[in-house]
Amino acid sequence: MDDLQQLFNRHRKYILYLLAILVLGWGFTPYQSIFMGLILGTSISFFNHWMMIRRTSKLGEAVLEGRKMRSIGTLSRMASAVFAVYIAMQYPEVFHLISVIIGLMTSYIVILIDALISILIRKDKQREER
Repeated sequence: MDDLQQLFNRHRKYILYLLAILVLGWGFTPYQSIFMGLILGTSISFFNHWMMIRRTSKLGEAVLEGRKMRSIGTLSRMASAVFAVYIAMQYPEVFHLISVIIGLMTSYIVILIDALISILIRKDKQREER
């Protein structure tokens, strides 16, 4: 599971850099509600990603020990996303709803980009070996 932890560390770094850029956008642009929505959605997305990695690690340990695991926390991740949308709907002057939804997809976008970069690096290494 060290590979999974290394992968998460890389994703964490990317998401925290993105959050820093979003905070700068909130502070220096007139689009504060849009950036607050992105910050809220990205924060919940990061929390969901962390929870998914943690549960996946526990699932791997359970499989190795021959135990069964009840779930990997899909319901709790969905509930946190619903909570973010609820907050955005309660405070529309602070949080832009569409931005929250886009922010909720941030970790999936980071995972996709990281996978594409890894594939490109792997192909480049294979070409060098030939």
